[in-house]
Amino acid sequence: MSRRVAALMIVLCTLYALPASEAQQAPPANPLDVVPEKMPFDVPYGAPIVLERALAAITAAANEARKHDWKMNVAVVDSGGNLVAFERMDGAQLSSIQVSEHKARAAVMFRRETKVFENAIQQSNYTVLTLDGMIGSRGGIPLIEGGKLIGAIGCSGGTSSQDEVTCNAGAAMVKK
Repeated sequence: MSRRVAALMIVLCTLYALPASEAQQAPPANPLDVVPEKMPFDVPYGAPIVLERALAAITAAANEARKHDWKMNVAVVDSGGNLVAFERMDGAQLSSIQVSEHKARAAVMFRRETKVFENAIQQSNYTVLTLDGMIGSRGGIPLIEGGKLIGAIGCSGGTSSQDEVTCNAGAAMVKK
């Protein structure tokens, strides 16, 4: 019995002797508690993208995908989230039709790239999963002209990074 008591005393003395930083650490600060000075992603909505510009964005995106032999679905929505134009490249997977439209709508409604949601999920910020219409995958990019949001482009069919590269080519066409 005395050996048990002696062993318990040694353990208690060891724990008591630990520096305070090792014995008990304060939980890390919640990054969601930070209050930004300015509103993030505060891009005003503009007039809706016209069909000619939407088709030019799709053409640029599809040309980029063809360079890499990627089979993509590409959707462009206007500033209200309504579908303006769509292209399904030959052989692009059927499930990506709706995903490309979803990415475009999420990008325009939330006024940010869908990559933001993917990053939040990877950093364990699961509160983004509670947002209606959110999609946690790259490949949705707002289309901004003259400082105003005129629509968004969404690409799906490859990996998230392939979708993003394809979309960036389409978005760059609108910025010209």
